[in-house]
Amino acid sequence: MTMNDERGVCLSDEIKAGLPPAAALFHSLSDPTRLAIVRRLADHEARVELRVADLVAELGLAQSTVSAHVACLRDCGLVAGRNEGRQVYYSLARTELLDLLEAADSMLAATGHAAVLHPAGAAA
Repeated sequence: MTMNDERGVCLSDEIKAGLPPAAALFHSLSDPTRLAIVRRLADHEARVELRVADLVAELGLAQSTVSAHVACLRDCGLVAGRNEGRQVYYSLARTELLDLLEAADSMLAATGHAAVLHPAGAAA
């Protein structure tokens, strides 16, 4: 799925356009809204899946914004959706993404730019 220019394009579209896969992956996570969605799903990974409505409430963003970014992350293969009736419940598609967030936390801390991207970092 290609998003509008304001929000960028998805990982799969960037790879098709010739961007190296690693650059496309990091670009897909460079958007603050998509990163916040991934962070929220990482927070809830072991406990519960989240609907777009849950993410809207937690992030305080418009439903259309959250839906577009979740669709992008889903098309990129970073988020998976499970249909239950009329609802779709989202979770991280790959547990390796948790490792990437943890490594990013370590790198940011090592360079003096503390951030908490991985839920385990919040507890530490």
